[in-house]
Amino acid sequence: MNTQGALLFLTYYAFDAYIFLVLTRFLLQLVRADFYNPISQFVVKATNPPLKPLRKIIPGYGGVDVAALVLVIALVITKILAVQFISAGAISVAPLYFLLFAVKEIARLMLGYIFWSILARVILSWVAPDPYNPIVRIVTQITEPVMAPARKLLPPMGGFDLSPIIVLLLIQFLQVLFGL
Repeated sequence: MNTQGALLFLTYYAFDAYIFLVLTRFLLQLVRADFYNPISQFVVKATNPPLKPLRKIIPGYGGVDVAALVLVIALVITKILAVQFISAGAISVAPLYFLLFAVKEIARLMLGYIFWSILARVILSWVAPDPYNPIVRIVTQITEPVMAPARKLLPPMGGFDLSPIIVLLLIQFLQVLFGL
């Protein structure tokens, strides 16, 4: 029986799921997505308990939800500590290592998040769903700020929008360049 492996799986899943929700909230606020969308409402309600008191200490700055970023950093560091404790049975503290690892992990998560969102948008464009569907609207609102500059470089040709290829290649390039 591999209880350590099972515990690590649950730890990774629990932290990654909640980090995904907090990153979603951060991105939804950053792109000023529709607050009344049912998905936005779910994300807000799921992330409000830790963010509400944190916002009293850490205010937003220029439309950026700094409290959400601080929460993501705290969650990533806590995840590292929990995994380290489960794996080795002890915790070694190196604050600079944890901070640098957290920044690298957040960059990896953000690039992966945007990559999969753009891929979802491409796949959704193939099936031509209802544009008022809440999932379609959220995916479009999250990806449009990244897609618009690429669309200026490579406008749609013959009814085909090839700008996702540029963005996906750029994301892959950044992941390889920084070892994410």
